[in-house]
Amino acid sequence: MGNSALKSHLETSQKTGVFQLTGKGLQEFPEELQRLTANLRTVDLSGNKIEVLPPGVGNFLQLKSLTLNSNKLTVLPSEIGKLKKLETLCLNGNRIQQLPPAVGQLKALRTLNLSGNQISEFPSGLGTLRHLDLLDLSRNQIRNVPAGVSELQTIEINLNQNQISVLSAEVSRCPRLKVLRLEENCLELSSIPASILSESGVSLFSLEGNLFEVKNLRDTPGYDKYMERFTATKKKFA
Repeated sequence: MGNSALKSHLETSQKTGVFQLTGKGLQEFPEELQRLTANLRTVDLSGNKIEVLPPGVGNFLQLKSLTLNSNKLTVLPSEIGKLKKLETLCLNGNRIQQLPPAVGQLKALRTLNLSGNQISEFPSGLGTLRHLDLLDLSRNQIRNVPAGVSELQTIEINLNQNQISVLSAEVSRCPRLKVLRLEENCLELSSIPASILSESGVSLFSLEGNLFEVKNLRDTPGYDKYMERFTATKKKFA
């Protein structure tokens, strides 16, 4: 892409606070954006070939939304933790294997999208994100949902299309959790903790495409309590 095109993009962004440059084959995060650290609230660089997010990303202190879907990122810099106003972080379709602890410092974060990466262990240290509404970890390689999940404050966890065969009963202790998606994993009926049905706040529990017929879940103790929550939620949004 020519310099003049980038220049006009930058001039517009200075006025709007939005920089969007998608599907242009960019191989690196545009250095020129550093001139707009005080202005930018939204950056979308999806569909490029960016391999590295530079430490300078930590300078965008007004940033509320950062989207880099479908790039070639493998890691995130620890400086990302400086983005105290960031509410949305979308990194679907990259090559990320794990998150730096600094992600736990993104106190304003509401949406964390990491679908379609190469994450094999459930990320730890996200319990500090008190405003998280959605944690999307679908289409990764996670095998186990550990006890530490109980710290999460999120409303929805999407774990569809992983390789999960172990699901900790501690997930039923997530204080705000309402939606738990576990479609197309490797769960047996015997590995579904009854406490998710009987004791949690989960009102939508998606389990299609595992190693059992979903209808057999009806015989699990606590299923009637789950159905009460499910029906009440449906009525509320009807």
